[in-house]
Amino acid sequence: MSLEFLWYIPNQDRPGHRGDDVVAGHNSLDTLTEQALALEEHGWGGALLGTGWGRPDTFTVATALAARTTTFQPLIAARPGYWRPAHFASAAATLQHLSGGRVLINIVSGKDNLAAYGDSEGDQAHRYARTAEFLRIVRKLWTEEHVTYQGEHFQVTDATVVPRLSKPPRLYFGGASEAAEKVAAAEADVQLFWGEPLDGVRERIERLRALSSAVGREHQPLEFGLRITTLVRDTTEQAWADAEAKVAEMARAHQTDPNRHAAVGQQRLLDLATRGEVLDDNLYTAPGRFGGGGAGTTWLVGSAQDVAKSLRKYQDLGITHFVLSDTPYLSEIRRQGEQLLPLLRG
Repeated sequence: MSLEFLWYIPNQDRPGHRGDDVVAGHNSLDTLTEQALALEEHGWGGALLGTGWGRPDTFTVATALAARTTTFQPLIAARPGYWRPAHFASAAATLQHLSGGRVLINIVSGKDNLAAYGDSEGDQAHRYARTAEFLRIVRKLWTEEHVTYQGEHFQVTDATVVPRLSKPPRLYFGGASEAAEKVAAAEADVQLFWGEPLDGVRERIERLRALSSAVGREHQPLEFGLRITTLVRDTTEQAWADAEAKVAEMARAHQTDPNRHAAVGQQRLLDLATRGEVLDDNLYTAPGRFGGGGAGTTWLVGSAQDVAKSLRKYQDLGITHFVLSDTPYLSEIRRQGEQLLPLLRG
């Protein structure tokens, strides 16, 4: 199974995301295109584009970047409720056709300002049941004609999406709760994990493989990915000095996010700090204590050789998709593309 290496483009209205350089026009089309072209030049397959109310529209950004690049694959984060399934299936099919098959989709079901765009959702079971229906309908619309589906959350009648696709986009999904894992086991193509220690990732892969059989999965076997911050420097010593300096700066500017304990997966990461500041060989948990969230909660720290060694251990567990990042985003695209990727592909 081939390996995939993606980066992360933050798609933020405000500059300075996770310590990125604050520059004029940080989210202009020219700036974002510069990052996408650097990804192409330095061996990356593409990049995850974040979503959420209060950010520029992710699909619009992805479309613009696809038009300005040749191999860049946007991993487009999309949220059921923000999108209706038929509308989304049509938009994604169109971009997949126009881009020559470069579209990747990351379905997100976490917290958002739903009321701002007229959405609402019930409890966790309701939220993930809706996500499962969304994925089922989108898949059907990409692969079948005259689709009729009457679900609890979504309905379509005699729906055919054009243009027709010979290669539908790959569907990525995250989430660590029991409800989320059941959706992934049945409907996703790739389950993305955040930066947990090896034993936690091993346990989840085993559970998801068993769940896939238990729920009667009808698709190709579920694949697995890792979304994590990778802090790479020329030497191990310099990497740790820079990591500790970054965390010290985070501590000085620390602000509490009211939603940071809401998700099961996020809480799993935050709980890791009780096991130690450094887990496995070089998984740094301190960022989570001072506001680091999501993929920024834990970092793999070290020289390119150190970080490559750790990532290969995740690969040995069954991880084949990697979504890496560090700030400043543009300079790290180049550094890690030149220093880290050759070790992982060698």
